[in-house]
Amino acid sequence: MDLPGPGTERAATSDELSGPAGSGEAHAAPETLAVPDAAVSLDDVPRVLVSHGCWYPSVDPGGRRVAFICDRGGVPQLWEGPVDGDDVHLLDAEPDPVTEVAWSPDGRWIAYTTAPGGSEHTRVLCVRPDGTGRRVLAGGEPGSSAYLGCWARDGSALAVTVAEAPARLPPPGAEAGAGSTAEQSGALGPGMGAPSPLPPVSGAAEAVHPEGWTVRDGRATLLGAPSVPAPPTGHVGTVPAAADHEAAESAPRTLSAYLVDPDGSAAPVLVASEREAATLRVCDISRDGRLALVRRGPRARREALVVRIRDQWVTCALRVADGDPWIGAFAPDARTLWLRSDHEREHAALYAVALDPRGGRTGLTVAAQRDGSGLELLTLDRDGRGAVLSWNVRGVSELEVTPLAPGTALDRSRAVPLPHEVVTRVAVTADHDAPVAALSGSLRRPGVWWLPQGAALRTPWSSRDEDVVAPGVHRPVRPVPVRPRARDGLGLGGWYYRAPGRSPREAAPCVLHLHGGPEEQERPVFDPLYHELLGRGLDVFAPDVRGSSGYGRSFVDADLGRGRFAAIDDVADCAAHVVVAGLADPLRLAVMGHSYGGYLVMASLVWHPELFRTGVPVCGMSSFATFFAGTEPWLAQSAAHKYGHPERDRELLHALSPMSRIDELRVPVLAVHGEHDTNVPPGESEQFVRAARERGVEAELLVLRDEGHDFRRADNRRAFRRSAADWIQRHLTG
Repeated sequence: MDLPGPGTERAATSDELSGPAGSGEAHAAPETLAVPDAAVSLDDVPRVLVSHGCWYPSVDPGGRRVAFICDRGGVPQLWEGPVDGDDVHLLDAEPDPVTEVAWSPDGRWIAYTTAPGGSEHTRVLCVRPDGTGRRVLAGGEPGSSAYLGCWARDGSALAVTVAEAPARLPPPGAEAGAGSTAEQSGALGPGMGAPSPLPPVSGAAEAVHPEGWTVRDGRATLLGAPSVPAPPTGHVGTVPAAADHEAAESAPRTLSAYLVDPDGSAAPVLVASEREAATLRVCDISRDGRLALVRRGPRARREALVVRIRDQWVTCALRVADGDPWIGAFAPDARTLWLRSDHEREHAALYAVALDPRGGRTGLTVAAQRDGSGLELLTLDRDGRGAVLSWNVRGVSELEVTPLAPGTALDRSRAVPLPHEVVTRVAVTADHDAPVAALSGSLRRPGVWWLPQGAALRTPWSSRDEDVVAPGVHRPVRPVPVRPRARDGLGLGGWYYRAPGRSPREAAPCVLHLHGGPEEQERPVFDPLYHELLGRGLDVFAPDVRGSSGYGRSFVDADLGRGRFAAIDDVADCAAHVVVAGLADPLRLAVMGHSYGGYLVMASLVWHPELFRTGVPVCGMSSFATFFAGTEPWLAQSAAHKYGHPERDRELLHALSPMSRIDELRVPVLAVHGEHDTNVPPGESEQFVRAARERGVEAELLVLRDEGHDFRRADNRRAFRRSAADWIQRHLTG
């Protein structure tokens, strides 16, 4: 896209934001729906976890109370409490996992996003700080989905992004209304005309279970019977590659962002609408209410847009980095936009974008940068005159507080000492020098800390470091950085965890764990899965292959196109590195990973069939053809820019698909999937397991009930890690 030059503005095109200035069409605005209050006192919440996690803090205007997410009841839920006391309250006792939180600037409301049934289709609610007045703001309609944007500066409205379920278009040659069905695998996206409601996902999943499904560990289900032929129709989330051109198609999807009044006294205001969107989030509203900062675009092609709200006119656009969606904010006079961006850079930096009175860009300067490190979190003070910056330095966070002055160098920043390795979120308080931060580390559960004037004070309701594991269980392991080198010379990274009590020179059974994304990065944080594996006497190596973040834009882009074959080879090169270093036993290697990491597991097993003794792919793609046919429309839009276009790059995607080389599979496989996963539908695991069995290879499938792409419930997470550890231990040491 051509970016507006200094002093220019333009209307959005039909491929970008749409509204009065474009050719797209926003759907009906969301309606507020009151629901019963669900607040519960701490004494009435059953203690499910020995050690809980707290994260995603948002602070009230006074800076002394915090809304946050906590899983002490076994599922991530919305809590509220003082920054320096233990009088906390559960504001929503419903079992739907909470994913985002935002306290209004006027203190009257706390907004949050939930994932009903653990699915990927989320909704936005708000509740008063005392637990009353709970209501759904967006995403409450059947098949729709919504997520948070920012609050207006006076707290009068909340930005929400809404998508409705896509209508299904009949296959070519079919009569309208004959045989067309609602898309079972995806909601996010409105259809043309009235949206078709989705059938219950759980019911659809039950309808296609093969014979031999048996209940295991509560909500987990283990497929242990001989393979059976795939159902001819209705298979959740999958379409045979040979027939995908005949499948029913979704109508183009439109995302629409609105300003919604939680009180319901004012009509919603349309901020932006984009057809066939990958993402659309309102990150800030100027104090005078004229301009909105909107983040849009697919992975590796994110943009920040300044939008004039009264007519949805785009006045400025600039590339921004992947990662945290909260990319920046306006200065108080809206003449400067502070932005976290990797515009023409390897690593993200803090940019000061000078704006004219109409919102057009008149200048662009780098206000803060670091050589070899990227800015990963940017949070402005309430008055817009200071900021908290979090830098990613080789996987470890470094935090600093700095004043903001347009046109001057930010040379008065102050470093904030941290008690643990990684910052995951920062919330500002009324005191610009006393932020609240969510921290994770290799030796503790996620917690929320108050950082006044350089001190590091753990909030009383966060778990203590000494309570990270149950009494009598081995202590967490602090990993060491490892720097493998790929066969083509590219430097890679990762962290190695040594099982307790093992001799430094002993070659150990080792599990390579591959993260998702691909743009995620392995960080030194406590992972209960790693802890489980280490307790079984298994070392863990968590590498960053090409495509990972944290190493610069060129490294992220190194797996594009045919570079993905090199990423598959990176897995083998990482295994070779720890073997040559004497850490891992070459005859006792396993590989596992989640999402894109699950894809890499399947790919590694068929491209390097003699390297590993077993594999555990979790929510991974086994065929790009069926993945693109079954995934969410928004994810397909984004994934096409990363993996390849499902039509134009059909041959490449077929060659990169593990199913295309399934005959090379030699070792046992345990595939794991969430039953409500619409990002990577369960059919991706089902077809891989089925094909393995048809070739005489041991393969099982574990499906977790009430889970989507990410496993959020304590009982399911426990069942997953124990089943995976049992499987790997049996095949490496049994």
